[in-house]
Amino acid sequence: MTIDSSIIEEAAAAIEEASQIALACHVGPDGDALGSMLGLALAARNAGKETVASFGSPFVLPPSLSFLPLEILVSPNEFPKTPELMVVLDVGSTERLGELGSHVSDSGKVMVIDHHVTNEGFGDIAVVDPTAAATGELVFAILGELGWKITPEVAMCLLTALVTDTGRFSYSNTTPLTLRIAADLLEAGADPSVIGRHVYEEEPFGYLKALAVAMGRATLDPEIGVVTTSITQQDLDGADVDWSDTENLIDVLRLAVEADTAVLAKGHKGGRVKVSMRSRGDTDVGGLAVAMGGGGHRLAAGFTVEGEIEAVLEQVLERIEDFR
Repeated sequence: MTIDSSIIEEAAAAIEEASQIALACHVGPDGDALGSMLGLALAARNAGKETVASFGSPFVLPPSLSFLPLEILVSPNEFPKTPELMVVLDVGSTERLGELGSHVSDSGKVMVIDHHVTNEGFGDIAVVDPTAAATGELVFAILGELGWKITPEVAMCLLTALVTDTGRFSYSNTTPLTLRIAADLLEAGADPSVIGRHVYEEEPFGYLKALAVAMGRATLDPEIGVVTTSITQQDLDGADVDWSDTENLIDVLRLAVEADTAVLAKGHKGGRVKVSMRSRGDTDVGGLAVAMGGGGHRLAAGFTVEGEIEAVLEQVLERIEDFR
């Protein structure tokens, strides 16, 4: 971790001074976003703070993360209009907050805790470190500075953040510090078997049917080393699953050894296409995502546009060489 310790101290002081804290993460939260937010929110509540947490519409949680302590969550329309301290986690820009982005300008103070290299640098206090494996690492550092006890529930939240954003500690962003933090969280009571079972080993039967459809239409371009596929709302309806059940599709697609880059396009109703990208290292998909109006990391990123799936995938293939 390369962030200046004075930033961690400033963040801890702001949290310590606040009596009311409202936390928000990005729309469609993953394990790092939700785990980091809930871990900090729960620790703050345990310390006597008035605390709520939320994310923008659609306010739908992935079933794989239902084991986390969700009772602290409120719907977006219950989010405080003018919180004393608003803490934004795992978000590179206010657009990623959905309707909660409007609260940024109305808050007494805004803190951003994030590890995306594409972060725009907003907020009064920016705890941003692209070398951190997950936003959960930064939350762990702030809790350490505060001296707050990490309970088993808080530890589960933060370990979920680390496990999911490092691909079970198999991605190149995993560092010795990441593993030392994970060890501390295990000692605090986190159970990795629960995380592994819910996140990686449980899917509804319909997921297998949807997976078969998506992989059946996968296409490999060996010359540029890219594998692509798509899935639509109609496909999900046929398999009796929804979008929250498709988070692991990209991880299956990226198994193709001939490809450096995997691209999954999800065709939502109304012509909205959500694209997820993964790279083995030769392609900066984060840079490509930014160019397409999205964001993320060098090896994992995405964006959302309006258009036809085939046309969107063609745009990605045309531009991918520019980011190698």
